Amino acid sequence: MGLAGLHAAPLLGANPAAVAQRKPAKSTILFFLCGGASHIDMWDMKPAAPREYRGEFEPIRTSAPDIHLCEHLPMLAKQAHNFSLVHGITDFGRATGDHHAGYYYNLTGHVPDATFKQQGNDRRPYPDDWPYMGSVVASRRAPHAKLPNAITLPHKPSKLPYTRPGQFAGRLGMDHDPFYLIGNFDEPLQFSAPTLTMEAGMSAGRMDERRELLHALDTARRDLDHEAQAKNYARQQEKAFALLSSSGTTGAFDITSEPASVRERYGNTINGTSLLMARRLVQAGVPFVTVFWKEDESTAKQCKSAGGWDTHGDNFNCLKKYLLPQFDRAFSALMEDLAQSGLLDETLVLVTSEMGRTPKVGDRRSGGVSGAGRDHWTACMSVLMAGGGIQGGREVGGTDARAEYPKNRPIDPADVVKTVYHAMGVTDLEATDMLGRPYNLLEEGKPLMELFG
Repeated sequence: MGLAGLHAAPLLGANPAAVAQRKPAKSTILFFLCGGASHIDMWDMKPAAPREYRGEFEPIRTSAPDIHLCEHLPMLAKQAHNFSLVHGITDFGRATGDHHAGYYYNLTGHVPDATFKQQGNDRRPYPDDWPYMGSVVASRRAPHAKLPNAITLPHKPSKLPYTRPGQFAGRLGMDHDPFYLIGNFDEPLQFSAPTLTMEAGMSAGRMDERRELLHALDTARRDLDHEAQAKNYARQQEKAFALLSSSGTTGAFDITSEPASVRERYGNTINGTSLLMARRLVQAGVPFVTVFWKEDESTAKQCKSAGGWDTHGDNFNCLKKYLLPQFDRAFSALMEDLAQSGLLDETLVLVTSEMGRTPKVGDRRSGGVSGAGRDHWTACMSVLMAGGGIQGGREVGGTDARAEYPKNRPIDPADVVKTVYHAMGVTDLEATDMLGRPYNLLEEGKPLMELFG
């Protein structure tokens, strides 16, 4: 029935002829705002609500008549005709309100199971977790000739041992885990991976010799208790060796070859250069690229967070001084770049997060109203979608007068994931478990067809 919904969905408002003619997107760029971005302060603003809800920011007009954005997103406002907003995404009370469950629900489309309620943010990724949408898309595409089908950068949220579930292939198999590129604040133009760094003087020949040694070592430790982790490490090792030894792949990772004006437009920050790297990777034909916003710990004390979008304290200063200006520059540059190069038509772009923020200002964990923070809010959030057949300048869904709850039509995270699958032409969601039994990777949800055509 879930697969049938993909064919019946044009009845929801899209032009069937246009949908039939549309070619699947070649790539997806998913930009995840780690921490829980405030929907009511960015793009679901409620200027008529009481001040204790609407907060300090004013909305501004954009290049799309139906879309209004926060005053601190002036560059993105010029790109509004190229993207649409989806409001009223809700967990229906199924999640736990913490970050682990938020990642899992929004990245896989599946309701967090009971272990998330039992363990909260201590819950680790499990081998039988439902797979990340990027892993599903990557598994349904032919292998790239030289690069992994799914690449994630500039970090793997969150710090060990609290790795966020939902960003891995899970039951689909470790072969489909994303390949990670690591970046840092000090050298934002440099990206590497634990197995992707070639020592000075290391040649391809010497690397082959080292590969043979590593193979011998891997064979010797095959009986270790953590054999599965060792196998996954070996697979990642092989990917790294293949990338390093191929002259045809090194250019994709060389951001320094970009003109200085382009690097400046994205911003000389790790999040800006990560989006620039994402553009280079889709140019190189990588089907799914994920950018997880890298948190700046220097702001953690002020914002009562890990330094990202989790603005438990001083929400408005943290947004207007640190988060929104950097996001505005970097993401508007990506939209502008994709549109001008013609890549936007064949590249789906999704901006999402693990939750929204409480519409009423004041988080008890940071002093209540005087702390000017916003707590987690899973009853309502918004996402941005663009490219890959998505029509720009639209708003789908809606929220009540205070952005607390969906107004008329609740939208499930599964609907968003199914929209990604539809845009990418993924219709085969059948898989088999270790015993050869068939199952569906995501039965829930329907694509938001009114975004297309």
